[in-house]
Amino acid sequence: MLTRLLYFCLLLIFPFPTLADGQWQSLEAIRTGATQFVLQQTTAQPGSVTATAGTLDSRLRLPACPAMEFFVPTGSRLWGNSNVGVRCPAPSTWSLYVPVNIRVTADIVFAARPLQAGQKLSEPDILIKSDDITQFASGVITDPRQALGKTVSLGVAAGYPLRIDMLRAPNVIQQGQSVKIVAQGRGFQVNAEGKALGNAAEGQIVAIRTPSGRIIKGTAREGGVVEVPF
Repeated sequence: MLTRLLYFCLLLIFPFPTLADGQWQSLEAIRTGATQFVLQQTTAQPGSVTATAGTLDSRLRLPACPAMEFFVPTGSRLWGNSNVGVRCPAPSTWSLYVPVNIRVTADIVFAARPLQAGQKLSEPDILIKSDDITQFASGVITDPRQALGKTVSLGVAAGYPLRIDMLRAPNVIQQGQSVKIVAQGRGFQVNAEGKALGNAAEGQIVAIRTPSGRIIKGTAREGGVVEVPF
């Protein structure tokens, strides 16, 4: 088994005696194809994406392939230092992995000054800078609208990038608050009063106790309104 594996590796590195020079696959074409594949697969990323394929061993000899297939290896992600798989289905079958460095340059939201836990963010609290988001933890905020009006859940140092998991939407319903219950159906609407049994941000589910003592659940809305499906 070890002997066959060694023989296969030698075939990849040293020339096949039966093929002429023009029948070898261009390594530059492999690199170019891998780069184009990454750019096609990352069109939905925010900002500007650049991809640089790594250098392949110049001793590598592969039979020319008329239709190379590019793919993302299982468990991999086209992000930062990554790999792109390349295979040839015919006439000679072979495959290899091309190292690719991927940069995604986009606007990132940073803390403009020290932020305290529980602080509601306004424009003076944030700073927008363009940077490579692949160098930051996942969930980094690229749209200031995702931050403004939100509450900081823990202290943040000035100059630190803000992430989605650092912020929470402010509560529009407070525990113990009297709320307006709105139940809507096709062609009708029923309004009632109740008391909130917990806090809830816009769009969150909150439990309400009605005057009769019944507990129901609905969706919290601005203005002390709770929408209940009917």
